[in-house]
Amino acid sequence: MENDENCGDCSQLSDDCYHFTQEDIGNVCFPIFDELRKGEKLIDIQLKVGEKQLSAHRVVLASTIPYFHAMFTHDMVESGKPVIEIQDSIEGAAFEALIDFSYTGHLRITSYNVQSLMVAASFLQLQRVCEACCEFLKSRLHVSNVLGVQAFADTLGCVSLVESAKKFVQKQFVEVAKSEEFLALSVNEVIDIISKDELNVTVEEKVFEAVMAWVKRDECSRKEFLPKLLTHVRLPLLTPEYLTDYVATEHLVRNSHSCRDLVDEAKDYHLMPERRHLLQSFRTRPRCCSDFSGLMYAVGGLTKNGDSLSTVEVFNPQSSAWKLAEAMTMLRSRVGVAVMNNKLYAIGGYDGLERLSTVEVFDPKVKKWSKVAPMNCKRSAVGAATLCNKLYVCGGYDGISSLNTVECYDQERDEWKMVASMSKHRSAAGVVAFQGNIYALGGHDGLSIFDSVEKFDPQTRRWTPMPSMQTKRCRLGVSALNNKIYVCGGYDGSTFLQTAEVFDPQSNEWNFIAPMNVMRSRVALVANCGKLYAIGGYDGVSNLSSVEMYNPDSNEWSFVAPMCAHEGGVGVGVIPFLD
Repeated sequence: MENDENCGDCSQLSDDCYHFTQEDIGNVCFPIFDELRKGEKLIDIQLKVGEKQLSAHRVVLASTIPYFHAMFTHDMVESGKPVIEIQDSIEGAAFEALIDFSYTGHLRITSYNVQSLMVAASFLQLQRVCEACCEFLKSRLHVSNVLGVQAFADTLGCVSLVESAKKFVQKQFVEVAKSEEFLALSVNEVIDIISKDELNVTVEEKVFEAVMAWVKRDECSRKEFLPKLLTHVRLPLLTPEYLTDYVATEHLVRNSHSCRDLVDEAKDYHLMPERRHLLQSFRTRPRCCSDFSGLMYAVGGLTKNGDSLSTVEVFNPQSSAWKLAEAMTMLRSRVGVAVMNNKLYAIGGYDGLERLSTVEVFDPKVKKWSKVAPMNCKRSAVGAATLCNKLYVCGGYDGISSLNTVECYDQERDEWKMVASMSKHRSAAGVVAFQGNIYALGGHDGLSIFDSVEKFDPQTRRWTPMPSMQTKRCRLGVSALNNKIYVCGGYDGSTFLQTAEVFDPQSNEWNFIAPMNVMRSRVALVANCGKLYAIGGYDGVSNLSSVEMYNPDSNEWSFVAPMCAHEGGVGVGVIPFLD
């Protein structure tokens, strides 16, 4: 027999031997196993959990579920029993879903079943299911549930979810402190939160107010803990006026000798500035929410003449300065940018000759760009966002038409896959990850500019419409901050925009906020250090290197340092400060 290069099933060929491989045999066999189970054929084990009794095959359970593998292969007492009873702490519906999963490889995780699935998966030692549940819960963290999720994850030993919940609490402390879950914490749990340097508060007054709200929820039984709690409030960082008018006059403080001593310490810090070096302690140290701030990378973009760039520069919010960083390997304007696992991705774009499908990634640890798998489609003016360790790109322009297609990148496999398309073709749209979904906002289809918004749920794999913006916008900036979505600038078909809007999911409405100081189309908007940065753009006359910062507390925009090497049209991503 002669070798045939096109014989895909032959791993080896010789004159007297033919080796055949069927790569998909597992995909073929397991549906048959499932049919046998549903037809009660060749059943050799019954599983009883609560009132449910499930039929199964020992060999399938042993091959897919580590708990049963250990049971059936190590001569445990249960291994010879025809019926195995599962402990009462496991919910029957969750257990049944995991037995189905062991045959099909498919599992539906929802807000209603995720915790019971995690408990059952932990019992059955299904580590990858536990990880999937953790990722689901991470994407659904909210100020109203995060402390409960943290406590639940702690009981199961899910370290990554506990850490994500702690970071969420630190980042959203002001809102979390208003929740019923916070007010129900034990004193030691409150101390664990308020003692952290990383607490994201602009003023220490917020911490004092949170402590007092917790104490007054059950004043009779909790007032004894106030001195202990106030040792972790950085009273010297309060303003003298607040100390005098609110803290010193609080009756619970006045009635405690220990509390009055702490107030006096804070007053001394203000009254004797020449002695502050003698009064230094952790209470005089400003909090630093470094986990939630980082370096802002401006990528690609355009020259004054409209030529594409490979230039990259980086802004450090601590020094308020821009400097050049390592350039990309290719020219890219209208580029999509996203950050995943502390690495910066530059996706698609336009190199001056053609639209690009290529993707490159920057690793700040080694300060190098490297190429990864290209997208399935060429895309410029593309939106990108990261959700649950996946990178999504939505719409864009392929050189012929605006796109409605969406791709998802798996970093582990270095692979792009098409997912459900948007309802509209959107080029130059805003794309952002928000509360476990991907949002696509505005953009145009070559004929019309949109004010519409739609969101993609990776669990249902469907796009659904959301409330429209107040203004139609393409080439807009979009970012999420403090559980709200912000948009700014863009172009409405006749005017280059300087207006900005905010979407509050609680009211399900868009409202205008203060406008920027200048009109900005092709603007990038990112959240960093509790503020929003509108970077570059085009004002109808020239490309812009200027940058504005928005303070949500004061509803004001102010200019900060302009870019040093770009004239607008950049993509921007924030890489958290490295340890």
